[in-house]
Formats: sequence, C-alpha cells, structure tokens
Amino acid sequence: MLSRLSPYWLWLLLAIPAFGILSDVLTSTDPKALKHALHPSGEFAARFMIISMMATPLAMLFKGRSFPIWLKKNRRYFGVAAFAYSALHLGFYLVSRGSLEKILGQATDFDILTGWLAFLIFLPLAATSFDAAVRALGPRWKSVQRWVYAAAVLTLLHWAAKDGWEGLPPALVNFAPLALLEGYRIWYWYIRPKPARTA
Repeated sequence: MLSRLSPYWLWLLLAIPAFGILSDVLTSTDPKALKHALHPSGEFAARFMIISMMATPLAMLFKGRSFPIWLKKNRRYFGVAAFAYSALHLGFYLVSRGSLEKILGQATDFDILTGWLAFLIFLPLAATSFDAAVRALGPRWKSVQRWVYAAAVLTLLHWAAKDGWEGLPPALVNFAPLALLEGYRIWYWYIRPKPARTA
C-alpha cells in the first residue's frame, strides 16, 4: 500500500503538523503564540530528520521488508520536510524576538548557536536534495549529504540545551532509536565477525 502512495499525498501528510501549528499561531489571541510555536516546529524538524536518517539502517536490519524499502526510497521527502520545519522554526524565532539587537545578543548562547549551525548545514543539504543536484554532483553528492550527521548532533544539543537543559530527556527519547540503529550499522560493518571465506 505504501508503494502506491503518491508523492503529493506524502507531501500533504508531512504538511499536516505545519497546518496545525500555523492555525494556532494565526487564530490565537495569546501574545506569546509565536513563542509557543517554537517548540513543536523545531521538534517536527528533528523528527523528520531522524526518520530520514533511519532509512538505511532499517533497510539493513529488516532486509526485504516493504516499509524500510519504501522509507529508503522516499527519505529525501522527509529530509526536505525537516528543512521546511526548521525554516518555520527559525522564522518563528526571529519574529518572536522582535529586534535584531535581541537576536544578536542571543547568537552566542549555546542553545541558540547550535541551532544556527544546524540550520546552516541544512541549507546545502536541502539545496542538493533534488535529482538535478544528484546528477550534477555525481559521487560527491553522498559526501555532501553525510553532513547530516553533524546537523543531527547539533540538533540534539540545540534541543537538549533549551530552557537550561530541560530539553535533555525528550531529546534523548526522540534520538534514541536513531542512535541504536546507527550503533547496529557500525556493528554490522566494522565489528561483527565476518563469515570465513571458502577456498
């Protein structure tokens, strides 16, 4: 069934959280509505990034299963969605601060700096996520996309450090499946005993 899901329907599904977040912001009379929208937009950005990164280790772990194959085929959609939600998150942050002075004053705070760095890494990843870029870059495309691991670490730190590290428990819960799968991937390729070759 997943294999027959149109990319347009997938885009719609990925956009549903954004519709809810934007609806809350646009209809709320709470002056802090933008600030309240920061967390869900950032969390969905992180979750979609995590899902896209889980595709390859899931396909290794569950060889031949339809869902990992579908996810691996469509992971770029989740990656682009992660960038879109991170841009929405950044937009909410900039508007909620209200002035360039406040934005610059917080730029070197650890939780804010890690967010900026993660977003800067997202920019080339999103720009090279299309078929034309894949063809143009050739083998270099994978090297560019590997920067997602740095973005993931920075995103984890950005989430964990919010509100005086109160974000650490939910950040660890969300990143734990990815960490376990990447641990399996490392074990599979570098640690597990290799089968003996027959003469």
